[in-house]
Amino acid sequence: MGMPSSASSLRDAFFALRRFAAGMRCAILAALLSLSWLAAPAHAERVKELASIQGVRANQLIGYGLVVGLDGSGDQTTQAPFTVQSLQSMLSQLGVQLPPGITPQLRNAAAVMVTAQLPPYARPGQAIDVTVSSLGNAKSLRGGTLLLTPLRGADGQVYAMAQGNLVVGGAGASAAGSKVQINHLSAGRVPGGATVERIVPNQTLASDSIHIELNQTDFATAHRVAEAINASVLPGSGAAVPIAQPLDARVIRVQLPADPAQRVPFLAGLENLDVRLAAPLARVIVNARTGSVVMNQSVTLAPSAVAHGNLSVTVQAMPMVSQPAPFSKGSTVVAERADIEIRQDGGSMMMLEGSAKLPDVVKALNSLGATPQDLIAILQALKAAGSLKAELEII
Repeated sequence: MGMPSSASSLRDAFFALRRFAAGMRCAILAALLSLSWLAAPAHAERVKELASIQGVRANQLIGYGLVVGLDGSGDQTTQAPFTVQSLQSMLSQLGVQLPPGITPQLRNAAAVMVTAQLPPYARPGQAIDVTVSSLGNAKSLRGGTLLLTPLRGADGQVYAMAQGNLVVGGAGASAAGSKVQINHLSAGRVPGGATVERIVPNQTLASDSIHIELNQTDFATAHRVAEAINASVLPGSGAAVPIAQPLDARVIRVQLPADPAQRVPFLAGLENLDVRLAAPLARVIVNARTGSVVMNQSVTLAPSAVAHGNLSVTVQAMPMVSQPAPFSKGSTVVAERADIEIRQDGGSMMMLEGSAKLPDVVKALNSLGATPQDLIAILQALKAAGSLKAELEII
């Protein structure tokens, strides 16, 4: 028995609507992600500042080269023989052969190490900046020119070629035994001085999913990043399951749109999503070498009493001259007299009120009148007594 024509029309319309919805899903995903960050609270942080996409990273390049054109401030030949060897090798490639046994005395050339970072998705012909650092004993690289230098990656392949005039931010002068120098003269940069010659294959966008890696390992942050992605996508995409799943405290797996043309807009919107961060771990960082004390906003202080006093030892040395009696045939003797004084300032018991706000904690610690070195000992004692509600880390 055949189906009525009206029912068949409804069925065809229903399936046509489903096909249309499936075709628009990728576009909806990208559009929702790109617009959702506008409505997020201003104090939240974007995913771009919290994490990076696994596989999308820069690669380090390194090379050895020569800088010429220095004003007598290059490497000394006797103390940096590799500079002469490099120059002789370069000249031989250019068709210039030095007589045997001749060692040129160079003052306007210097051996250098050239470093650069190859950005992700770099293409041949793209210009990147390079950093040039002196390898020998050159006094200054100011005014020098870097000769053609191949830059290699960790696999030994050449990925860029560098050459150009150095920009050195320092300056110096010396005369008659006096020397004045501003900033550093043994390193400089060549803006846009290297040209990319080889690409690094990157298959990040070729797979069905990506992995987002947090900059700081934290379970709460990983959970909130996944929640923010799912909350921005699920309501209007028609997806039955969440597209973002935290794998651990650092990595979140995100499903990419099926249409390759929608993946770049999708990731652009994802990076601009705002995420409400959880309160960080209460931590106090103490640098015992410099006396610096840094604490974050989660540090709290329970009520406690502290007695603080200073012990100072003063040693003063005064020269004393002993003159012999007249006609005694003695000699004048110079002696030294030392006065030692020990003083201890009285330390009264001070009450530190409990507080959950960082300004109040800082004000309470400042009221002790302790030096930074004394403050380190006080913080350690507060931690041992259970009054300092924070992790104390000494570096």
